[in-house]
Amino acid sequence: MARYERVIRNGTIIDGSRLPRFRGDIGIRAGRIAEIGHIDPADADEVIDADGLIVAPGFVDLHTHYDAQLFWDPYCTLSGWHGITSVVIGNCGFGFAPVRPDMRERAMMTMTRVEAIPMASMKQGMPWDWVTFPEFLDSVERAPKAINILPYVPIAPLLIWVLGFEAAKEGRRPTEAQHRELCRLLDEAMDAGGCGWSAQRMLPTGPACVQRDFDGSPMPTDVMHDDTCRELARVLRRRNQGFMQMLLISGDNAQDQRFYEEMAEISGRPMIMNVVQAFDHRPEIHRRVLAWLRSCRERGIRVVGQGLTTDAGFTFTFENWNLFDDSQPWCDATTGSLEERKQKLADPARRQALKDNMPRTATGPLPEIVIVGPRLDRNKPWLDHTLALAGKKMGKHPVDVMLDMAVEEDLKTEFFAAPPNGNIEYLKEIVDDPYVLFGVSDGGAHTKFLTAGRYPTETLCKVVREHCMISLEEAHWRLSALPAQVAGFEGRGVLRKGAPADIVVYDFENLAVMPDEIVHDLPGGEWRRIQRARGYRYVLVNGEVTIRDDQQTGVCSGWLLRHGVGRSPATARAA
Repeated sequence: MARYERVIRNGTIIDGSRLPRFRGDIGIRAGRIAEIGHIDPADADEVIDADGLIVAPGFVDLHTHYDAQLFWDPYCTLSGWHGITSVVIGNCGFGFAPVRPDMRERAMMTMTRVEAIPMASMKQGMPWDWVTFPEFLDSVERAPKAINILPYVPIAPLLIWVLGFEAAKEGRRPTEAQHRELCRLLDEAMDAGGCGWSAQRMLPTGPACVQRDFDGSPMPTDVMHDDTCRELARVLRRRNQGFMQMLLISGDNAQDQRFYEEMAEISGRPMIMNVVQAFDHRPEIHRRVLAWLRSCRERGIRVVGQGLTTDAGFTFTFENWNLFDDSQPWCDATTGSLEERKQKLADPARRQALKDNMPRTATGPLPEIVIVGPRLDRNKPWLDHTLALAGKKMGKHPVDVMLDMAVEEDLKTEFFAAPPNGNIEYLKEIVDDPYVLFGVSDGGAHTKFLTAGRYPTETLCKVVREHCMISLEEAHWRLSALPAQVAGFEGRGVLRKGAPADIVVYDFENLAVMPDEIVHDLPGGEWRRIQRARGYRYVLVNGEVTIRDDQQTGVCSGWLLRHGVGRSPATARAA
């Protein structure tokens, strides 16, 4: 009988620890790395030839919204195509448990705007065989998975469960009894395997409340009382367990930073802070954040920044677009049914307010948006024009150009907004901080206009190969070991004896992000925008081959990582 189920032979191993690369073999047994070094291929049931290829830990994606998609897409694509072997769900305080049966419809409606997940897909693709958070985790455990899933506990459903929907939207301080119940529910969720809690706090009085509920109102966590955060942080301190993820934008940077620090100090646990982003027109923003994060480390305060390191832009139509919500006039004009939105966007009485309050948080200056998909022949001459250029030629304001065309074409005109972080030198400043996490893929969200799940491949191609900002050794530590350690993945993110065998084997010189595509592969007949990868010869999850030559094998060897620790399906069933 062979000693190993498979051996990865003669690859260039980059183990994720930042040690220098070396040539060697990896032997895999029972889903774990059993040996590293020189291994006789005769000792293996299967030999994977990695000659000329890089062998590295699978990538760990800390910021996704696959809470719905995991039930119909075991690979959690795009992530699974780009070497990601483990993801975190339950980010930003958004999720589907606990949810009472009569609130399921409203819970899904919320996600159609705040994370732009199609309603038809959720209604058809989610089993809804749970009410409580522990029951939700049991359902995730039962679902076929080709990647590992680590759960955070989203706070919005807890607030709605305890306070009621309307009261959760009011932002008042919960009673002591309600705080006790919120803490009890968090304890219950973490007892079941939750790895901490998350919340979006884009305060509605601030300048960037860009992710709102279906009706344009703030999310419950946006208006939750600061004392509620403090109570939840104390739960982690008492348990000496768990992590926090928070996106906090109030308009007062110093106040926000103090609150991040307070949460880390109350809990004694790591705080993952979203997001470190460069804005081409205001580089002082990311430089100030980087300096603050360094000061946190120097003072022993456990705040870790997650960097937006992808330059994936937004290709969108006004059928689905929601990322102008930082401007109240635009939020008002883009909520409601399709017909209501068409009427509001065409209304001359609204146009001046829309011009006076042009959004820029998610996309950069509005006049720089490009017309990429005009539908009517008379609009085709404006293809690939910026709104500013088309407006100059037409003698119209850029807002009128955009909205006149969109309304005329039944809100189906496609526009492209480049991200406001295109300056390569500013990206290097973020990358140069060795403790800024890579990513913010938002995997599973914004499915019709964002493909940021490509970020690991993009990092290796752009940051390492093209611009030589960091070494492969550093890149793999940042893509795997660092996020795994920060977010409580036990033993993952590195290649060492005894570690789970989550491994990527790829052709560095020929690795590539493939062109943008539209595919109709979602439940309910819905479509999405994707970008595939080229160059991943093998991806292994818990020792099984899930990707071979960039194609899915159909093997579902992923685990639900309760408390950051995986259990095999057989063990889970026995439990």
